[in-house]
Amino acid sequence: MEFIIACSPGSLCIKRVKKSGSLVAAAFLLASCSAEPPESLITPLPAVVKPSLPVKTVQHQEPVRGVWLATVSRLDWPPVSSVNARSAAVRIDQQKTSLTDKLDKLKSLGINTVFFQVKPDGTALWSSKILPWSDMLTGKIGEDPGYDPLTFILDEAHKRGMKVHAWFNPYRVAVNTRPSTVAELNRTLSLQPASVFTLHRDWIRTAGDRFVLDPGLPDARDWITSIVAEVVERYPVDGVQFDDYFYAESPGSTLNDNQTFKKYGQGFNSKADWRRHNTQQLIEQVSRTIRQLKPEVEFGVSPAGVWRNLSHDPAGSDTRGAAAYDEAYADTRRWVQQGWLDYIAPQLYWPFSRQAARYDVLAKWWANVVKPTHTRLYIGVALYKVGEPSKSEPVWMTEGACRN
Repeated sequence: MEFIIACSPGSLCIKRVKKSGSLVAAAFLLASCSAEPPESLITPLPAVVKPSLPVKTVQHQEPVRGVWLATVSRLDWPPVSSVNARSAAVRIDQQKTSLTDKLDKLKSLGINTVFFQVKPDGTALWSSKILPWSDMLTGKIGEDPGYDPLTFILDEAHKRGMKVHAWFNPYRVAVNTRPSTVAELNRTLSLQPASVFTLHRDWIRTAGDRFVLDPGLPDARDWITSIVAEVVERYPVDGVQFDDYFYAESPGSTLNDNQTFKKYGQGFNSKADWRRHNTQQLIEQVSRTIRQLKPEVEFGVSPAGVWRNLSHDPAGSDTRGAAAYDEAYADTRRWVQQGWLDYIAPQLYWPFSRQAARYDVLAKWWANVVKPTHTRLYIGVALYKVGEPSKSEPVWMTEGACRN
């Protein structure tokens, strides 16, 4: 399970975690930051052509101490055993009990926010009129689980004084491209609603050995926005979060969007610039939609920890890691500067000794990025790495692994 913690704009937030049984200890170190980061020579801020987004009134709030609760592949919830329960009633009871047990434990540890994955792929963990029910709940896409998990976690978390942010993977349709997956998706055609895989086959591409939506299609972006709007309108969520899967490719499985680029990429110097524009369009569109519907609902993104490396951009961090700007075509720094996000939660999943992407170097860099803005900085850490053997990061096995 990953943890997420918060900093005020302009502050450096460092977390130390020590795993001892089921206990987690956290420490915060706040330090003032230097001046505004240098202007990027690669991504200068453009002239604003649209009216600025209204700035939300920043109210005093306690620091965010949160966890991501992943449902994709049933990583954190629901229990795998529940899907094979002897009856629907037993399955529902197991899933609800598992969730309340988790909330009780998290509450006892001081956690006050849960980032609950409501859209792990092209399916939903709420009663949607756009997406079929998730097979994570019953083992079958489109099968009614007999209750609404989003309603349930909202009720239970709010009773405990905890907030819930609905976490969406925007573009993923399925986690693999196996024939059995294709057959299961095709079987939803008779359902109401059916899978986007069958309704809009022309939107579907493969990338990273998964079925995904083509981010370059305006209709696909509108569809994603409508999904977020459905949740924000119908449920009392405290926030909405997108994860880091935008253009999620792998070397052997890249996204073939040549025809889309040919149709929509006029006026861009490169496909890379066009792709970043597409991602930006989605972020701005979703941000405006949430603020129009319920301004009190927060919108944030949890991107890969490195925006750009200093070797590629003078405004980048002194790192040598895979960069969101170049790998996922996500100009996350611009999103902060333009005011489209209420918070950003970079995934800083490395220890102080990881020279290619040091935790403290990146935490300071992000603190400088948010400092002149109204965007809050939440630091995402990988608690699951602590105490686990790793050839690339053996320091996680040593005492004081998270200290400088």
